[in-house]
Amino acid sequence: MNSEDLLARYGPRESMEYDVVVVGGGPGGLATAIRIKQLAAEKDRNVSVVVLEKGSEPGAHILSGAIMDPKALTELLPDWKARGAPLNQPVTDEAYVFLGKKSAARVPKIFLPPFAQNHGNYIISLGAVTKWLADQAESLGVEIFPGFAAAEVLYNEDGSVKGVATGNMGIDKAGEPTDNFQLGMELHGRYTIFAEGARGHLGKQLIARYQLDAGRDPQSFGLGIKELWEIDPARHKPGLVVHTAGWPMDNKTYGGAFLYHLEDHKLAVGFVTGLGYANPYLSPFEEFQRWKTHPSIRYYFEDDKGEITAKRVSYGARAINASGINALPRFVFPGGALVGCDAGFLNVSRIKGSHAAIKTGMLAGEAAFAAVVAGRRHDELVSYREAFENSWLYSELTKDRNFKNWFRYGLKAGTLMNGFEQFVLRGRIPWTLRRGKPDHAYLKPASECQPILYPKPDGKLTFDRLSSVFISNTNHEENQPAHLTLEDADVPVNVNLSTYAGPEARYCPAGVYEFVDDEAHGGKRLQINAQNCVHCKTCDIKDPTQNIVWVTPEGGGGPNYSGM
Repeated sequence: MNSEDLLARYGPRESMEYDVVVVGGGPGGLATAIRIKQLAAEKDRNVSVVVLEKGSEPGAHILSGAIMDPKALTELLPDWKARGAPLNQPVTDEAYVFLGKKSAARVPKIFLPPFAQNHGNYIISLGAVTKWLADQAESLGVEIFPGFAAAEVLYNEDGSVKGVATGNMGIDKAGEPTDNFQLGMELHGRYTIFAEGARGHLGKQLIARYQLDAGRDPQSFGLGIKELWEIDPARHKPGLVVHTAGWPMDNKTYGGAFLYHLEDHKLAVGFVTGLGYANPYLSPFEEFQRWKTHPSIRYYFEDDKGEITAKRVSYGARAINASGINALPRFVFPGGALVGCDAGFLNVSRIKGSHAAIKTGMLAGEAAFAAVVAGRRHDELVSYREAFENSWLYSELTKDRNFKNWFRYGLKAGTLMNGFEQFVLRGRIPWTLRRGKPDHAYLKPASECQPILYPKPDGKLTFDRLSSVFISNTNHEENQPAHLTLEDADVPVNVNLSTYAGPEARYCPAGVYEFVDDEAHGGKRLQINAQNCVHCKTCDIKDPTQNIVWVTPEGGGGPNYSGM
């Protein structure tokens, strides 16, 4: 039974009216809500704001490395230290290292470009910061609805955004309502701000509907996979930041890794693979596991006898924007706006997006507040776009606009040209590199590529997908429609498997997709283990035929990250 049939049987949906509806309870969405309420208090105005968060609580679905530049947070909440913000570990030292299979060459600090320097920044759990931001928002009167996934954009007759509807609850796998069925609710706003993170489900629809990306480069993404470890205090160096490039990636494949030493003997390690890779046999998950075996990396997990003594405590994965300002769509439209990674504001050269999310959330919040108090509704928040173009964030993204695109010429050429732009030209760059096609279009047929044989996991330092998903605390109600949908059920076998050797079984970091024997018809069929999904959005991005469409599951489903 489709949504229209359910509405016909059980409708109409209940609705709630707000001045501003915010979709997504991450740093960008919460900064939007906080800024509106700050201005409302200053002007003694009553402006109602609601935040919808699909996770079980704010921060449950948030995943980042993360090193935070506190610049935007200081603008939003200047007394964040006194308020107890969980920015506890300042960066004390940093290293940028090029790896060979056994070698490691550290770049002298004097040669680190400005975007690679982290003095004054903090190593954080972005999930903890998000929970703290939610507390600040609620103290100002923001309503936050965790466990409610915005599943549908609502439109006015004139085509402007009216608000959103949350997903229906209590639908079984066959699409039929169960005894626990609840119709979704509509939330109407004068303005609706979308802050869903990279490759947002509704943001993707809005970009297409309003052609917000016309004339822009296609968005580029990376898959970030992260583990949190407890390590031997003797190997722990609080505040040390290490970034690596090179092995195990080849010269033509974009990717890199990090080790961040947090407080309490915690070590955050992760690997980012650019999703524009060509070889369908490549597995970002296995590349990450292999990277940990490098002698310079393994050192942090073992004792003096070479035995693994560290303990892995959490795991997660998330797609991140990697295009920069060249691919930034128009981010305002009638009735709403995009903020943070829903639009693609992350600065890939700095590997940082939370400061950009908070800054754009603030700017959108200021524009929305001004429009509400002026009595406007459902028009374009033009002042948001203008404020961004006059901001330090615009200058930052413009200066680093070519970073990712240089690497299409290889690691060495990309490193040299980025160094030239930043050291010699000082960011005053007279050219702009363009990108011609989206990530999925770079994948080559398997017949043109070399298979990659990955070592088996040892269960101590390297692991398989399923044991990894287990410690992400991922859970979905099993008796619900799969939120990983296929536009054509025949394509995975007839095209993806036959031409590309079934890349979905390798690019997914959660073991969602596997090709199994089709006993009824012979041959193979694609099995979708949707309950494993950590909501990384990689399949929605990298599927070569764009046949997989990620839609929202029931609210509250997905990972419940701890300390990430």
